[in-house]
Amino acid sequence: MSFTVYIVECADRSLYVGCTNNLEKRIVQHNTSKRGAHYTKIRRPVRVVYSEHFETLLPARRRETEIKSWRRERKMDLVRSQG
Repeated sequence: MSFTVYIVECADRSLYVGCTNNLEKRIVQHNTSKRGAHYTKIRRPVRVVYSEHFETLLPARRRETEIKSWRRERKMDLVRSQG
């Protein structure tokens, strides 16, 4: 199983960083589900602006934590670097 660290941009232009083993399903949840991340639930719709893939969960979680610690501008630099 592989894992994806992702950044979504919310309707209010804020950024949310997450990790999942099924990105398509997770984005649908962010946009439609009554469960899940409260942060995105009140800022719909969201759209994926960055993703990074990992073979195992541990490095994916570490990368998610790293990116979450960054300020917005650094996250946006990462998004822009993916082109």
